[in-house]
Amino acid sequence: MIEISNAELAVMKVLWHEAPLPAADIVTRLQQTQDWQAKTIKTLLNRLVQKGALSFEQQGRAYLYQPTIAESDYQLHAGQSFVQRLFAGKVTPLVATFAAAEQLSKDDIAELKALVAQLEQEQNDV
Repeated sequence: MIEISNAELAVMKVLWHEAPLPAADIVTRLQQTQDWQAKTIKTLLNRLVQKGALSFEQQGRAYLYQPTIAESDYQLHAGQSFVQRLFAGKVTPLVATFAAAEQLSKDDIAELKALVAQLEQEQNDV
């Protein structure tokens, strides 16, 4: 899977939300939240094209960019990589770390319980 830096991820998030987009629109959207020059954003677009994370199509004088990988696929890869690096591939210590630091809200806990119940049900159905 493609490795994407934090800056490149900001570009990808714009395009995962809406694509295809011309470079000018991507620049406008990112400059609303980032203190980046247009040249910086265009450099990030070029890097992502070189990595194979984005493709583009020329329409007149504009280049329309779109992701070549789905956000969910990248999230799965990045999540697995993170858990592997920091928690030896185990998810439980990750959740325990957040719980110990009181980073889990009541809603988070309810969602985790529902997920565990669903997973248990799916295993029982097999």
